[in-house]
Amino acid sequence: MSREAAHRAWRSADTIKRLSDRVIGLGPFGLGLDGILAWVPGAGLIYGVGAGLMLLGEGVRAKASSGTMTRMLAYILADNFSDMIPIPFAGSIIDMAFPGHLMAANALLKDIEDRHGAPEGVSQKRWARKKPRKLAAMAARH
Repeated sequence: MSREAAHRAWRSADTIKRLSDRVIGLGPFGLGLDGILAWVPGAGLIYGVGAGLMLLGEGVRAKASSGTMTRMLAYILADNFSDMIPIPFAGSIIDMAFPGHLMAANALLKDIEDRHGAPEGVSQKRWARKKPRKLAAMAARH
């Protein structure tokens, strides 16, 4: 896969992520079409499955690792099966609160960045794990 094709898949997955779970950002939380449509019988499930299939398609196009694809599928299934909880409003509340598309897209974005680098204009540093302060302080003393 070419770097340009991988970056097209990255941008597409990022767009799906924002539409699904981050149209409105509230600090670390967000609300998107997936959460809003969860309250419309049938529409939430149709949107959730469709957006999930699009993300999985981008993963296939980007030739994501099997581990990444499995993780993406798990997030998408968890997000969409919450609609089937038989307790009134519980499924909609869980679907609105669980950012399954965001988590699946982030797994794909990281996979693409690890193999092809970040697209132009995107900082790759956001995936770097931060050292806990205590460990960083200990390392600085030695």
